[in-house]
Amino acid sequence: MTTTHAPDGTAGRLDSAADPSRTALRLTDVRKTYGTGDNLVTALDGVCLALPAGTFTAVMGPSGSGKSTLLQCAAGLDLPDTGTVHVDGEPLAHGGEAALTRFRRERIGFVFQQFNLLPTLTVLENTVLPLRLAGRRVDRAAAVAVLTRIGLGERLDHLPAQLSGGQQQRVAIARALVTRPKVVFADEPTGALDTRSARDVLGLLQEAVTGHGQTLVMVTHDPVAAAYADSVLFLADGRIVGRLPQPTADAVAARMTRLADRASG
Repeated sequence: MTTTHAPDGTAGRLDSAADPSRTALRLTDVRKTYGTGDNLVTALDGVCLALPAGTFTAVMGPSGSGKSTLLQCAAGLDLPDTGTVHVDGEPLAHGGEAALTRFRRERIGFVFQQFNLLPTLTVLENTVLPLRLAGRRVDRAAAVAVLTRIGLGERLDHLPAQLSGGQQQRVAIARALVTRPKVVFADEPTGALDTRSARDVLGLLQEAVTGHGQTLVMVTHDPVAAAYADSVLFLADGRIVGRLPQPTADAVAARMTRLADRASG
């Protein structure tokens, strides 16, 4: 499998030469603006990218670069003004909110900085909630197996308030994985965690890719977190301006410094 990538300073085209059936996420000429007139802000400016299945990609950029908007449009939480988004080879549904919700439940998982666990549900109940909402059969044994694998097998009946922040984020990850989505989107998943908990959570996300073949897209501001990914995409002014394969924290930090210097200059 080979992939050609946009070099630094280009308009941000990242195309996969792989079989399209193996492309987990594809954005084609995606543009998103907010506001009108003098207040018009271009958040995404013709972004193109293709991510092969079974890869872990971090997305970084200065504040206002468009990384959160990229995640939201790719995940179907927001719709682009123009361009197309394909997840697992299928276009994001355009049959209304109900169709879009169904599409997300079938193909997409979410992990956010805020854990978004329901306080009155137990660890196990929170984990299987997406299955219940989708009207799918709840495989309790499979959910217990996921929770055991992430170190929460002894806390199935605990409420979120009885867990640490790192443990709550692990529940959120289990909830995102239990439906076996093709693509998992993570928005600053370690932002509210201490260093040790963050490391544990990043290892779990990495395992979802290496051990289970899922595709992960993570927005982060942390070079250490980005170093867990297979590659890092850098955004500036709504465009992809670079890619760093096999990243290290130092290399990511250096690239971010150059982007910041360019923005301030």
